[in-house]
Amino acid sequence: MKHTWSLLGAAAIGAALVTGPAWAQQPAAAPPAGQTMAAPAAGQADAGAPPPYSAEDARAILNARLAALKAVIELTPEQDKLWPALETAVRDIVKDAAQRRAQRSQQPPPATFLDVLGRIADAEETRGKDLRRFVEAAKPFVASLSDAQKRRVPAFLGMTDHPGGPQPSAQIWLFEEEDDQS
Repeated sequence: MKHTWSLLGAAAIGAALVTGPAWAQQPAAAPPAGQTMAAPAAGQADAGAPPPYSAEDARAILNARLAALKAVIELTPEQDKLWPALETAVRDIVKDAAQRRAQRSQQPPPATFLDVLGRIADAEETRGKDLRRFVEAAKPFVASLSDAQKRRVPAFLGMTDHPGGPQPSAQIWLFEEEDDQS
């Protein structure tokens, strides 16, 4: 049972490192009475729209998440020595997810529902391999954590720490860079 929770803890860390930020925005202000808002010309950005999500934004958010996770866990000096391997795995997975999004944006849209399902299957298979890569990288790190540190991880990730409770959605932030940013 304890081994299962250790593996779940490792998977939970991976899950937390993947679920994306919520982008809450204020609704656009209504135009003054009698006026309408014209759509921007083709190829022009809407002057009132926020700037597009950039690689710098993604890097800053990932850096913040990793720093927050370290702060929540309160690593000992010995545990801190195990952190770089885990962090490297996370950064590599996030980078790969961003590259997949860029490649997908260059592909023609799927022609049939079978093409869509095939792409979903390919993406899920790749994400599964990346999650397995994360779990393997996380095992030595998670094994070094105290019970108190392990208890903090699910709360940080928004998970419950008892069996059978609701868990986070399938949207893991390790892969958010794979999703379209709009």
